[in-house]
Parts: sequence; structure tokens; C-alpha cells
Amino acid sequence: MTQPTKGDVHVNRPLSNISIAFMQEASQFIADRVFPNIPVPMQSDRYYTYDRGYFNRDEMEERAPGAESAGSGYSVDNTPTYYAKVYAFHHDVPDQIRSNVDSVIQPDSDATKLVSQKALIKREKLWVAKYFVPAIWTFDHDGVAAAPGANQVLQWNDANSTPIEDVTAAITRVLQSTGFAPNKLVIGRAVWDALKNHPDIIDRVKYGQTAPGAAKISLQALADLFEVAEIMVMNAIENTAKEGQTASHAFIGGKRALLVYAPPAPGLQVPTAGYTFSWNGFLGASALGGRIKKFRMEQLESDRVEIQMAFDQKLVAADLGHFWDTIVA
Repeated sequence: MTQPTKGDVHVNRPLSNISIAFMQEASQFIADRVFPNIPVPMQSDRYYTYDRGYFNRDEMEERAPGAESAGSGYSVDNTPTYYAKVYAFHHDVPDQIRSNVDSVIQPDSDATKLVSQKALIKREKLWVAKYFVPAIWTFDHDGVAAAPGANQVLQWNDANSTPIEDVTAAITRVLQSTGFAPNKLVIGRAVWDALKNHPDIIDRVKYGQTAPGAAKISLQALADLFEVAEIMVMNAIENTAKEGQTASHAFIGGKRALLVYAPPAPGLQVPTAGYTFSWNGFLGASALGGRIKKFRMEQLESDRVEIQMAFDQKLVAADLGHFWDTIVA
């Protein structure tokens, strides 16, 4: 045996220039991007909704000389409300850990990233529960493997399905009901994988491109094909296993799709399928209703890093959305 050994001349220690962590990028989450955000000073309040039936009715009449003109009015509903619930999560950094930590570990920075990640996941899951489930929207179809019936379409992973026609028909359906054409499509990751490999979509993009090479199905190309302003893919994942159990990761968005109308910016007399009311009047909260605090927990001999958010994701107009459940197998 050669002396000294490798173990004698070198003791393994943590590298100071790299570490491995799987923290998702904020861009993978869509909850803050679909509907306009409304910063609100109070935790709860009301807002007005106009009855569009009054505005879309033909009531103008020919006027005889000296006669009254035809006239009518409109109604306003002041009963819709929001209530911004407060959500919070913390991570403690004990003094004994801080005093004994290797230089490559940054407890405060790590804690901030941890609590921020938890907040993104919670907000995304609440968005799904509020908007991305059946029996919420006026227009609601199911994807099926064969022989679609009423309110059903062939699942888009099937080469014989017609996703272009399905989306076009949905846009027309919402437009006829409301006067506004949906401009955003939200899809789960599995749906995006199926659409970009669908033969009808590949053919449309392939024969429409001018650059040489293979046809590239980008989100913008698909948005142009579907005639919407933006397509968002729900790429965020969640570990559904309890601590100590084998990790079980899944996409939060599932195998669904939602077509909605949302204005570029909120305002008076502006229609939208949904709003997020964020309580920014809550002790220095941001426009999204969130803040991160660091404070001393002397009884625990620890520093606490805590995030909290106060918001309400509100479905405003159910007929400005079209939902597809299990749209891929």
C-alpha cells in the first residue's frame, strides 16, 4: 500500500463555489399573469357590475316630429364583494446553526428563497382551485378518448382531434354571449406537449413559415394560430408527499385548458373573467399583497424569516371563460 494514502493527504470538505438546489423560477408560475391584479387598501370591499343586457339591446326608434325620443336605463349590481385572506409561512434560523454553518450555506438567503417558493406554490394552487376546475365557467367541455357527445371533444393528444376548430368555436361561443373574444389561453404542460406535436398544428405552422428547416411550434406561433394574444403553460410543479416520504412531483396545472378574456389593464367599466384583489394596505405589503419579514424569536434563540400574502382571486364573469377538463389523456 502506498503511504501516505489519499485519505491521509486530503480531507473532503464542501465546495465553496457550487451547491445544488431545485428552486423553480418565478416565470414557471402563471397565477399573477392571467388576470389583472387590483391593489386594494382594505381587506374587504364591494365593486359594481353593470348588466350588459341593457347595453346590447336594440331600442332606438324612429322619432316622429314633436314626439318623445325612445329611451331606457340600465341596472348596476353593487353586491359583489372580495375578501383578501392572509396566508403565511416561516423558516427559523437557530443561533447554533448560524454559528456553525459552512461558508457555502447562506441561512438568511436560503430562508428567503424557501419561503418565497412556498408562497408561489400556494398562490398557484389557489388559482387552480378557483379557476382551473370543472363546473366553474359557463362554457365547460370534457375531453374524451372516443365518440364525443354533447359538451365533449376528442382529446387533443389524438391525431384525429381538432384543437384548432375546438378553440375557434369556443372563442365564437364566448364572443356571441358577451361581445368580447377571449384573448388568453392557459394550458397544463401535458396539453402543450400534445398540441405542439399535433399534425394539424404542425402542418399549419410548417406551411406558413418562410425560414428553412424544421417547423418550430412556439407559443407565439400557436397563439397566432388560435387567434389569441397569449398562451401560458403551467410548468410549475408540486411535491405532494409528506415530509419524510418519497417525493412525488406533479404538474400543478394537470391536463386542462382555460380560454378567457382579461383586459390589458383594469379600469372603470372594464369587463374581465377574473381579478386578483391584493391587500396592499396591510402594513407595508407590496402591490401583490405580500411582504417578507425577518425578526427575532428570542425564546427560540432564532431569527425568523416569514412571508405573508393577503389576496382574493375572484371569478368576476363566468361567461368570459371556456374550460376543457381532461383535454389530453
